[in-house]
Amino acid sequence: MLAEYAVRVGNSRGRRYPEPQHPYRNDFQRDRDRVIHSRAFRRLEAKTQVFTRRYSDHFRNRLTHTIEVAQIARTIASQLGLNVDLVEALSLAHDVGHPPFGHAGEKALDAAMRAHGYFFDHNLHALRIVEDFELRYAAFRGLNLTFEMREGIIKHSTDYSATQFPELAEYLLDQRPPLEAQLIDLADEIAYDTADLDDGYEAHLLTLAQIRDGVPMFDSFYGEAEQTYPTAMEKLKFNEALIRILDRMVSDLIHQTQEQIRAEGIRNLDDVRACPRRLVVLSPAVEQDRRGAKEFLYANLYYSAALDPEKKDAERVILELFKFWMLRPENLPTSYQEKAKQDPLPRVVCDYIAGMTDTFIYEQYEKYCG
Repeated sequence: MLAEYAVRVGNSRGRRYPEPQHPYRNDFQRDRDRVIHSRAFRRLEAKTQVFTRRYSDHFRNRLTHTIEVAQIARTIASQLGLNVDLVEALSLAHDVGHPPFGHAGEKALDAAMRAHGYFFDHNLHALRIVEDFELRYAAFRGLNLTFEMREGIIKHSTDYSATQFPELAEYLLDQRPPLEAQLIDLADEIAYDTADLDDGYEAHLLTLAQIRDGVPMFDSFYGEAEQTYPTAMEKLKFNEALIRILDRMVSDLIHQTQEQIRAEGIRNLDDVRACPRRLVVLSPAVEQDRRGAKEFLYANLYYSAALDPEKKDAERVILELFKFWMLRPENLPTSYQEKAKQDPLPRVVCDYIAGMTDTFIYEQYEKYCG
């Protein structure tokens, strides 16, 4: 049963290129399947989330992170009466625009582009992927996703200005995205806040004492686990604390979003779009705890000295390859050389690098700069 404010597939604004209805899959289910079968989605398996495989192949990569986000988002969506098919499809697509090497790679690619008067934004790049780069169908370029999918890809975490981004005018930039899209941003945050504590601990870059001291929410739940399971291994008590954190944030988000919907008198999707603020939120207390955990991760993990050499290596590889192809575009693949006849060369080089896996970009670096 869908809530009155949910997106209904029957009311979809449709695809850029009309297609006949599938006999047993609705349009959002087809969107999900097209994302899963895309090359960009497959490449997520070989893109860094936080840790490279130098530490372990048990840690999250972009693909496993994406699957965790989809699981969390589906759970929340079902409790809020949202369109679970659309939520799942958006979750699976939300990171396809990320370049290799995680946030270090994104930072380096953006710096390279700004030196030429452009910039890199992974949401906008994801839209270019599904609109143009994926070549699977004879009838059109891209995946021909529904309007609601394309809108959610760019608006789930960022409110773009219609003045600054006139090319995005069709995506109703003066309106809020549906709750299905709003949900993805916090599901993403919840997923990586808990996962990165887990992976940081497993990598021995974060100690139990350090986490307990720096993340009060974790300390409280770890204390509960110690009382409930006094003889359990430390790692199992650690897991219990993370499970409780995850449950607390998800439960709070469901309850708080329901409260915001009631407080704003939301009756339908038009009300959601017209609302002056986003409705999918955490309560002030839990949001403070989430921000505290995120600040702890930035200070003690993401910017840790242990990860610094890999980040610098990633930045060097991207910047040097970018410079090489700017000077020697004849070494780009033929398809990208053709694109450079219509599009600015910096954008073409950026598109090529952004689509690479960690493994492939190292191969290219050895070939051209090694």
